[in-house]
Amino acid sequence: MIDALGRRTIMSISTARPRVAVSDEQLAELRVWNLALTVLHLVQAVAIMTLATDRTLAVTSSFSAGAGAFGVAHSQALFEVPVGFAVGGFLALAAFNHLMSGVAARDRYEHDLRHGINRLRWAEYAVSATWMLLLIALFVGITDVVALIAIAAANVGAILYGWLQELMNPPRREQTLMTPFVFGVITALIVWLAIVLSMVASSGLPDFVVGVVLVQGLVFVCFPINQWLQYRGVGMWRDYAYGEKTYALLSLVAKSLMAWQIFGGFLAA
Repeated sequence: MIDALGRRTIMSISTARPRVAVSDEQLAELRVWNLALTVLHLVQAVAIMTLATDRTLAVTSSFSAGAGAFGVAHSQALFEVPVGFAVGGFLALAAFNHLMSGVAARDRYEHDLRHGINRLRWAEYAVSATWMLLLIALFVGITDVVALIAIAAANVGAILYGWLQELMNPPRREQTLMTPFVFGVITALIVWLAIVLSMVASSGLPDFVVGVVLVQGLVFVCFPINQWLQYRGVGMWRDYAYGEKTYALLSLVAKSLMAWQIFGGFLAA
């Protein structure tokens, strides 16, 4: 027997989504935003990759020589991550997403916005936000490949819960379901708990690393706040387009601050 939550979920997914109040004027404005954000992210990506030194961070593998946990632990370097290209990479990925939203996939993007969802945003966040968190993890001392895979998987899951929140709450719904939102917040908090614990346990971390963790932790928490305000219809967030602009600004701020903090503290010649 399907419970009430299950029935509402199935109805939300299977029922055609009515249009939301995203006007043609707002869509035209968002196109300008996306084109401007493409340029802002791309210029920063090129600048970082051009000016950065060739410093790297190592990804390691820990294993036991012997019977599993009873053997002698060993660690070895697997490969080096070129930090300049990694930083430029998440900026370039954001530029690509905004270019798709403003030009190549504009019809799909605008169709989705009219129906209360932005799949391009969530797909980009699943890659770029995870990319950023993996860099942060490396800087605070989480270098083991298995731990990094676990962090990546958890963060992708948290982002996909955000996607599911939009999918399960079409416009003009009878009731707003916040379950995916809650699950996403819990998952993201676990990721950040691992990062903070590693930072606290590490001694002698450079000030810029502590700054990156604090700034990104503050900015990252603004993303679920933005979604919560959207689905609670608080003030200007009753307008879906306003929430969309807020997501875009938060993404720009998060990526730009992290890029230049790392450049100034680690990559500058």
